[in-house]
Amino acid sequence: MSQDEGPQRNPAHGISTRAVHDGEDRRKAENALTTPIYQTSTYVFGETREILDYNAGLNERFEYGRYGNPTQRAAERKLASLEDQDDALLFPSGMNAITCTLLALLRSGDHVILTEDCYRNTRRFCDDVLPRFGVGVDSVRACDYEQLEAAIRPETRVLIAESPTNPHLRVADIPRLVKIAEDRGVELLLDATLATPYNQRAGEFGVRSIVHSVTKYLNGHQDLMAGAFVGSAEAVETVRRFCRPVGGIPDPHQSWLILRGLKTFALRMERHNANGLAIARFLEAHSKVERVWYPGLASHPDHEVATQQMSGFGGMLSFEVRGDEAQTLRFADTLRTWQLGPSLGGVESLCSHPATVSYYEFSREERYRLGIFDNLIRLAAGIEDVDDLIADLDRSLAAV
Repeated sequence: MSQDEGPQRNPAHGISTRAVHDGEDRRKAENALTTPIYQTSTYVFGETREILDYNAGLNERFEYGRYGNPTQRAAERKLASLEDQDDALLFPSGMNAITCTLLALLRSGDHVILTEDCYRNTRRFCDDVLPRFGVGVDSVRACDYEQLEAAIRPETRVLIAESPTNPHLRVADIPRLVKIAEDRGVELLLDATLATPYNQRAGEFGVRSIVHSVTKYLNGHQDLMAGAFVGSAEAVETVRRFCRPVGGIPDPHQSWLILRGLKTFALRMERHNANGLAIARFLEAHSKVERVWYPGLASHPDHEVATQQMSGFGGMLSFEVRGDEAQTLRFADTLRTWQLGPSLGGVESLCSHPATVSYYEFSREERYRLGIFDNLIRLAAGIEDVDDLIADLDRSLAAV
Protein backbone atom coordinates (compact mmCIF):
# COMPACT_ATOMS: atom_id res chain seq x y z
CA MET A 1 0.00 0.00 0.00
CA SER A 2 1.45 3.40 -0.94
CA GLN A 3 1.79 6.24 1.53
CA ASP A 4 -1.16 8.03 -0.10
CA GLU A 5 -3.36 4.97 0.45
CA GLY A 6 -2.42 4.24 4.08
CA PRO A 7 -3.79 5.60 7.37
CA GLN A 8 -4.07 9.38 7.34
CA ARG A 9 -2.77 11.66 10.08
CA ASN A 10 -1.95 15.34 9.66
CA PRO A 11 -1.28 17.29 12.90
CA ALA A 12 -1.38 20.53 10.90
CA HIS A 13 -5.08 20.03 10.19
CA GLY A 14 -7.82 21.41 12.42
CA ILE A 15 -9.66 19.10 14.78
CA SER A 16 -12.76 18.80 12.59
CA THR A 17 -10.69 17.75 9.56
CA ARG A 18 -8.88 15.21 11.71
CA ALA A 19 -12.15 13.91 13.13
CA VAL A 20 -13.39 13.26 9.59
CA HIS A 21 -10.24 11.86 7.95
CA ASP A 22 -7.47 10.84 10.34
CA GLY A 23 -6.90 7.21 11.24
CA GLU A 24 -8.65 5.85 8.16
CA ASP A 25 -7.02 4.60 4.96
CA ARG A 26 -7.41 7.05 2.12
CA ARG A 27 -8.09 4.19 -0.28
CA LYS A 28 -10.40 1.62 1.25
CA ALA A 29 -11.62 -1.83 0.24
CA GLU A 30 -13.73 -1.79 -2.93
CA ASN A 31 -13.11 1.98 -3.14
CA ALA A 32 -15.63 2.64 -0.35
CA LEU A 33 -15.77 6.18 1.02
CA THR A 34 -16.31 5.06 4.62
CA THR A 35 -14.31 2.41 6.44
CA PRO A 36 -16.07 -0.97 6.05
CA ILE A 37 -17.34 -3.14 8.89
CA TYR A 38 -15.02 -6.15 8.90
CA GLN A 39 -17.54 -8.60 10.31
CA THR A 40 -15.31 -11.62 10.74
CA SER A 41 -13.82 -13.47 13.69
CA THR A 42 -10.94 -15.05 11.76
CA TYR A 43 -8.32 -13.74 9.32
CA VAL A 44 -6.64 -16.27 7.03
CA PHE A 45 -3.09 -16.55 5.72
CA GLY A 46 -2.15 -17.33 2.13
CA GLU A 47 0.82 -19.46 3.12
CA THR A 48 2.82 -20.47 6.18
CA ARG A 49 5.53 -17.86 5.40
CA GLU A 50 2.95 -15.14 6.18
CA ILE A 51 2.31 -16.75 9.57
CA LEU A 52 6.02 -16.81 10.39
CA ASP A 53 6.43 -13.18 9.31
CA TYR A 54 3.42 -12.21 11.42
CA ASN A 55 4.79 -14.01 14.49
CA ALA A 56 8.11 -12.21 14.00
CA GLY A 57 6.36 -8.83 13.87
CA LEU A 58 7.39 -8.20 10.26
CA ASN A 59 3.91 -7.20 9.08
CA GLU A 60 0.93 -5.50 10.69
CA ARG A 61 -2.17 -7.51 10.01
CA PHE A 62 -4.92 -9.36 11.88
CA GLU A 63 -5.12 -12.97 12.98
CA TYR A 64 -8.12 -13.39 15.28
CA GLY A 65 -11.00 -11.10 16.21
CA ARG A 66 -10.28 -11.15 19.94
CA TYR A 67 -7.01 -9.32 19.26
CA GLY A 68 -8.60 -6.56 17.19
CA ASN A 69 -10.05 -5.83 13.78
CA PRO A 70 -9.45 -3.27 11.00
CA THR A 71 -12.55 -1.20 11.82
CA GLN A 72 -11.48 -0.99 15.46
CA ARG A 73 -7.94 -0.05 14.47
CA ALA A 74 -9.14 2.85 12.31
CA ALA A 75 -11.20 4.22 15.22
CA GLU A 76 -8.21 3.87 17.57
CA ARG A 77 -5.92 5.76 15.21
CA LYS A 78 -8.50 8.54 14.88
CA LEU A 79 -8.80 8.89 18.68
CA ALA A 80 -5.01 9.00 19.02
CA SER A 81 -4.86 11.79 16.45
CA LEU A 82 -7.56 13.83 18.20
CA GLU A 83 -5.64 13.61 21.50
CA ASP A 84 -2.23 14.19 19.82
CA GLN A 85 -1.04 10.91 21.32
CA ASP A 86 0.86 7.99 19.84
CA ASP A 87 -1.82 5.33 20.04
CA ALA A 88 -5.16 4.26 21.49
CA LEU A 89 -6.95 1.09 22.53
CA LEU A 90 -10.73 0.66 22.42
CA PHE A 91 -12.83 -1.23 24.98
CA PRO A 92 -16.48 -2.33 25.19
CA SER A 93 -17.20 0.34 27.84
CA GLY A 94 -15.61 3.22 29.68
CA MET A 95 -15.41 1.23 32.91
CA ASN A 96 -13.73 -1.63 31.07
CA ALA A 97 -11.12 0.85 29.84
CA ILE A 98 -10.45 2.08 33.38
CA THR A 99 -10.39 -1.32 35.06
CA CYS A 100 -8.22 -3.02 32.44
CA THR A 101 -5.80 -0.09 32.40
CA LEU A 102 -5.43 -0.16 36.17
CA LEU A 103 -5.00 -3.93 36.27
CA ALA A 104 -2.35 -3.66 33.55
CA LEU A 105 -0.41 -0.98 35.43
CA LEU A 106 -0.65 -2.29 39.00
CA ARG A 107 0.91 -5.13 40.97
CA SER A 108 0.36 -6.47 44.47
CA GLY A 109 1.95 -4.07 46.94
CA ASP A 110 1.32 -0.99 44.80
CA HIS A 111 -0.67 2.01 45.99
CA VAL A 112 -3.25 4.14 44.15
CA ILE A 113 -4.51 7.65 44.89
CA LEU A 114 -7.72 9.03 43.42
CA THR A 115 -9.68 12.20 43.97
CA GLU A 116 -12.91 11.60 45.87
CA ASP A 117 -15.06 13.15 43.13
CA CYS A 118 -14.03 10.52 40.57
CA TYR A 119 -16.83 8.59 38.91
CA ARG A 120 -18.55 6.47 41.55
CA ASN A 121 -17.86 3.15 39.80
CA THR A 122 -14.20 4.06 39.43
CA ARG A 123 -14.15 4.65 43.19
CA ARG A 124 -16.03 1.41 43.77
CA PHE A 125 -13.52 -0.59 41.73
CA CYS A 126 -10.61 1.01 43.56
CA ASP A 127 -12.15 0.68 47.02
CA ASP A 128 -13.75 -2.76 46.69
CA VAL A 129 -11.75 -4.68 44.08
CA LEU A 130 -8.15 -3.50 44.06
CA PRO A 131 -7.55 -4.25 47.78
CA ARG A 132 -8.45 -7.90 47.07
CA PHE A 133 -5.32 -8.02 44.89
CA GLY A 134 -3.07 -6.38 47.46
CA VAL A 135 -3.28 -2.83 46.11
CA GLY A 136 -3.65 -0.01 48.62
CA VAL A 137 -6.04 2.86 47.86
CA ASP A 138 -6.43 6.37 49.27
CA SER A 139 -8.81 9.17 48.29
CA VAL A 140 -8.03 12.88 48.51
CA ARG A 141 -10.21 15.96 48.19
CA ALA A 142 -10.67 17.45 44.73
CA CYS A 143 -8.13 20.15 43.88
CA ASP A 144 -6.36 19.77 47.25
CA TYR A 145 -2.81 19.43 45.96
CA GLU A 146 -1.16 19.58 49.38
CA GLN A 147 -3.27 16.64 50.57
CA LEU A 148 -2.44 14.82 47.36
CA GLU A 149 1.31 15.23 47.78
CA ALA A 150 1.09 14.16 51.42
CA ALA A 151 -0.76 10.98 50.40
CA ILE A 152 1.97 9.80 48.01
CA ARG A 153 4.04 6.92 49.37
CA PRO A 154 7.13 5.16 47.99
CA GLU A 155 4.84 2.40 46.69
CA THR A 156 2.36 4.80 45.01
CA ARG A 157 2.14 3.76 41.38
CA VAL A 158 -0.90 5.55 39.89
CA LEU A 159 -2.74 8.82 40.49
CA ILE A 160 -6.28 8.84 39.08
CA ALA A 161 -7.93 12.17 38.37
CA GLU A 162 -10.90 13.47 36.38
CA SER A 163 -11.18 16.91 34.84
CA PRO A 164 -13.83 18.19 34.75
CA THR A 165 -15.59 16.00 37.30
CA ASN A 166 -19.17 14.83 37.50
CA PRO A 167 -21.45 16.41 38.71
CA HIS A 168 -19.72 19.53 40.10
CA LEU A 169 -17.37 20.01 37.13
CA ARG A 170 -14.30 20.66 39.24
CA VAL A 171 -11.34 21.37 36.98
CA ALA A 172 -7.92 20.09 38.00
CA ASP A 173 -4.79 22.15 37.52
CA ILE A 174 -3.37 19.64 35.04
CA PRO A 175 0.17 21.10 34.74
CA ARG A 176 0.40 20.98 38.53
CA LEU A 177 -0.78 17.36 38.58
CA VAL A 178 1.72 16.45 35.87
CA LYS A 179 4.58 18.05 37.81
CA ILE A 180 3.61 16.28 41.06
CA ALA A 181 3.41 12.95 39.24
CA GLU A 182 6.74 13.43 37.45
CA ASP A 183 8.56 14.66 40.55
CA ARG A 184 7.34 11.69 42.60
CA GLY A 185 7.62 9.02 39.89
CA VAL A 186 3.88 8.36 39.74
CA GLU A 187 1.78 7.57 36.65
CA LEU A 188 -1.00 10.13 36.12
CA LEU A 189 -4.14 8.54 34.65
CA LEU A 190 -6.57 11.28 33.58
CA ASP A 191 -10.25 10.65 32.83
CA ALA A 192 -10.96 13.36 30.24
CA THR A 193 -14.46 12.19 29.28
CA LEU A 194 -16.23 15.48 30.03
CA ALA A 195 -13.55 17.70 28.56
CA THR A 196 -12.99 15.76 25.31
CA PRO A 197 -10.00 16.62 23.12
CA TYR A 198 -12.10 19.39 21.59
CA ASN A 199 -12.18 21.43 24.80
CA GLN A 200 -8.99 20.30 26.54
CA ARG A 201 -5.74 19.03 25.02
CA ALA A 202 -4.33 17.11 27.95
CA GLY A 203 -1.31 15.98 25.93
CA GLU A 204 -0.15 19.57 25.60
CA PHE A 205 0.26 19.63 29.38
CA GLY A 206 2.30 16.44 29.40
CA VAL A 207 -0.39 13.83 30.17
CA ARG A 208 0.47 10.52 28.52
CA SER A 209 -2.25 8.24 29.92
CA ILE A 210 -5.85 9.28 29.21
CA VAL A 211 -9.12 7.36 29.48
CA HIS A 212 -12.45 8.22 27.89
CA SER A 213 -15.96 6.93 28.07
CA VAL A 214 -16.47 6.96 24.30
CA THR A 215 -20.16 6.39 25.07
CA LYS A 216 -20.46 10.10 25.81
CA TYR A 217 -19.34 13.05 23.65
CA LEU A 218 -16.94 11.17 21.39
CA ASN A 219 -19.67 8.96 19.94
CA GLY A 220 -22.39 11.46 20.77
CA HIS A 221 -25.53 9.58 19.74
CA GLN A 222 -26.54 7.51 22.80
CA ASP A 223 -26.50 4.34 20.70
CA LEU A 224 -23.45 2.43 21.94
CA MET A 225 -21.15 1.87 24.88
CA ALA A 226 -17.36 2.02 24.51
CA GLY A 227 -14.23 3.22 26.26
CA ALA A 228 -10.70 4.10 25.24
CA PHE A 229 -7.21 4.32 26.65
CA VAL A 230 -5.12 6.89 24.77
CA GLY A 231 -1.47 7.66 25.36
CA SER A 232 2.15 7.04 24.59
CA ALA A 233 3.11 4.06 22.46
CA GLU A 234 4.74 2.38 25.47
CA ALA A 235 1.74 2.88 27.76
CA VAL A 236 -0.77 1.66 25.18
CA GLU A 237 1.33 -1.41 24.37
CA THR A 238 1.51 -2.25 28.09
CA VAL A 239 -2.27 -2.19 28.33
CA ARG A 240 -2.72 -4.01 25.01
CA ARG A 241 -0.47 -6.88 26.11
CA PHE A 242 -2.49 -7.27 29.30
CA CYS A 243 -5.78 -7.21 27.40
CA ARG A 244 -4.91 -9.89 24.84
CA PRO A 245 -5.63 -12.81 27.20
CA VAL A 246 -8.42 -10.91 28.98
CA GLY A 247 -10.40 -10.53 25.77
CA GLY A 248 -12.37 -7.29 26.23
CA ILE A 249 -12.62 -5.63 22.81
CA PRO A 250 -15.32 -3.76 20.88
CA ASP A 251 -16.97 -5.56 17.99
CA PRO A 252 -16.58 -4.30 14.39
CA HIS A 253 -20.03 -2.71 14.20
CA GLN A 254 -19.47 -0.89 17.50
CA SER A 255 -16.17 0.42 16.13
CA TRP A 256 -17.87 1.55 12.92
CA LEU A 257 -20.48 3.48 14.91
CA ILE A 258 -17.65 5.23 16.77
CA LEU A 259 -16.08 6.23 13.45
CA ARG A 260 -19.48 7.47 12.29
CA GLY A 261 -20.04 9.48 15.46
CA LEU A 262 -16.59 11.08 15.36
CA LYS A 263 -17.21 12.54 11.90
CA THR A 264 -19.49 15.18 13.47
CA PHE A 265 -17.56 15.47 16.74
CA ALA A 266 -16.38 19.07 16.31
CA LEU A 267 -19.74 20.31 15.06
CA ARG A 268 -21.55 18.71 17.97
CA MET A 269 -19.12 20.09 20.53
CA GLU A 270 -19.59 23.63 19.22
CA ARG A 271 -23.32 23.32 19.90
CA HIS A 272 -22.86 21.55 23.26
CA ASN A 273 -20.52 24.34 24.40
CA ALA A 274 -22.85 27.13 23.24
CA ASN A 275 -25.95 25.51 24.74
CA GLY A 276 -24.22 24.70 28.03
CA LEU A 277 -22.97 28.25 28.57
CA ALA A 278 -26.29 29.88 27.63
CA ILE A 279 -28.24 27.56 29.96
CA ALA A 280 -25.78 28.09 32.82
CA ARG A 281 -26.14 31.88 32.50
CA PHE A 282 -29.93 31.60 32.41
CA LEU A 283 -30.06 29.41 35.51
CA GLU A 284 -27.63 31.57 37.48
CA ALA A 285 -29.94 34.56 37.01
CA HIS A 286 -33.11 32.63 37.92
CA SER A 287 -34.82 33.31 41.25
CA LYS A 288 -35.66 29.61 41.77
CA VAL A 289 -32.00 28.55 41.49
CA GLU A 290 -29.67 28.58 44.48
CA ARG A 291 -26.35 27.77 42.79
CA VAL A 292 -24.98 26.71 39.40
CA TRP A 293 -21.92 24.53 38.82
CA TYR A 294 -20.40 25.28 35.41
CA PRO A 295 -16.72 26.16 34.84
CA GLY A 296 -17.63 28.71 32.19
CA LEU A 297 -19.17 30.92 34.89
CA ALA A 298 -17.03 33.27 36.96
CA SER A 299 -18.81 31.97 40.07
CA HIS A 300 -17.34 28.47 39.65
CA PRO A 301 -14.41 27.82 42.02
CA ASP A 302 -12.20 26.63 39.13
CA HIS A 303 -13.21 29.21 36.53
CA GLU A 304 -9.74 30.74 36.28
CA VAL A 305 -8.03 27.37 35.85
CA ALA A 306 -10.69 26.28 33.35
CA THR A 307 -10.24 29.35 31.17
CA GLN A 308 -6.49 28.71 31.07
CA GLN A 309 -6.79 25.03 30.14
CA MET A 310 -10.02 24.72 28.18
CA SER A 311 -11.30 26.21 24.95
CA GLY A 312 -14.93 25.41 25.82
CA PHE A 313 -16.82 24.02 28.80
CA GLY A 314 -19.16 21.38 27.40
CA GLY A 315 -22.88 20.80 27.70
CA MET A 316 -23.05 19.37 31.21
CA LEU A 317 -23.87 21.50 34.25
CA SER A 318 -25.41 21.08 37.67
CA PHE A 319 -27.54 23.38 39.77
CA GLU A 320 -29.31 23.47 43.11
CA VAL A 321 -33.01 24.22 43.13
CA ARG A 322 -34.16 26.72 45.70
CA GLY A 323 -36.37 24.20 47.44
CA ASP A 324 -36.51 20.77 49.07
CA GLU A 325 -36.34 17.32 47.49
CA ALA A 326 -40.06 17.19 46.70
CA GLN A 327 -39.89 20.52 44.87
CA THR A 328 -36.75 19.42 43.04
CA LEU A 329 -38.42 16.21 41.84
CA ARG A 330 -41.47 18.22 40.78
CA PHE A 331 -39.19 20.32 38.59
CA ALA A 332 -37.76 17.19 36.96
CA ASP A 333 -41.19 15.62 36.43
CA THR A 334 -42.51 18.76 34.74
CA LEU A 335 -39.85 18.83 32.01
CA ARG A 336 -40.99 17.98 28.48
CA THR A 337 -38.15 18.68 26.03
CA TRP A 338 -35.54 17.47 28.51
CA GLN A 339 -35.83 13.75 29.21
CA LEU A 340 -35.07 11.99 32.49
CA GLY A 341 -32.15 9.61 32.23
CA PRO A 342 -28.53 8.91 33.15
CA SER A 343 -25.49 9.50 30.92
CA LEU A 344 -24.57 12.57 28.90
CA GLY A 345 -22.87 13.72 25.72
CA GLY A 346 -25.58 12.76 23.23
CA VAL A 347 -27.61 14.91 20.88
CA GLU A 348 -30.69 14.63 23.13
CA SER A 349 -30.86 16.71 26.32
CA LEU A 350 -31.08 14.75 29.56
CA CYS A 351 -31.89 15.61 33.18
CA SER A 352 -30.79 13.59 36.19
CA HIS A 353 -31.33 13.84 39.94
CA PRO A 354 -28.00 12.48 41.29
CA ALA A 355 -29.35 11.67 44.76
CA THR A 356 -31.87 9.17 43.34
CA VAL A 357 -29.89 7.99 40.30
CA SER A 358 -26.11 7.77 40.65
CA TYR A 359 -25.96 8.00 44.47
CA TYR A 360 -29.13 6.16 45.54
CA GLU A 361 -27.07 3.52 47.38
CA PHE A 362 -25.31 6.14 49.51
CA SER A 363 -26.61 7.33 52.85
CA ARG A 364 -27.66 10.96 53.04
CA GLU A 365 -24.64 11.68 55.21
CA GLU A 366 -22.31 10.15 52.61
CA ARG A 367 -24.01 12.04 49.79
CA TYR A 368 -23.89 15.36 51.61
CA ARG A 369 -20.19 14.93 52.31
CA LEU A 370 -19.69 14.71 48.53
CA GLY A 371 -21.96 17.68 47.86
CA ILE A 372 -24.79 15.52 46.47
CA PHE A 373 -27.69 17.37 48.06
CA ASP A 374 -31.38 16.55 47.70
CA ASN A 375 -31.95 19.67 45.59
CA LEU A 376 -29.09 19.02 43.14
CA ILE A 377 -30.00 18.57 39.45
CA ARG A 378 -27.59 17.58 36.68
CA LEU A 379 -28.32 18.67 33.12
CA ALA A 380 -26.68 17.31 29.98
CA ALA A 381 -27.55 19.73 27.21
CA GLY A 382 -27.89 18.22 23.77
CA ILE A 383 -27.84 20.01 20.43
CA GLU A 384 -31.48 21.17 20.28
CA ASP A 385 -32.29 24.87 19.85
CA VAL A 386 -31.23 26.50 23.08
CA ASP A 387 -34.30 28.75 23.27
CA ASP A 388 -36.50 25.65 23.42
CA LEU A 389 -34.35 24.09 26.13
CA ILE A 390 -34.40 27.27 28.22
CA ALA A 391 -38.16 27.70 27.80
CA ASP A 392 -38.70 24.17 29.11
CA LEU A 393 -36.48 24.84 32.12
CA ASP A 394 -38.19 28.14 32.86
CA ARG A 395 -41.67 26.56 32.73
CA SER A 396 -40.58 23.71 35.00
CA LEU A 397 -38.91 26.01 37.52
CA ALA A 398 -42.17 27.94 37.74
CA ALA A 399 -43.76 24.75 39.09
CA VAL A 400 -41.31 24.60 42.03
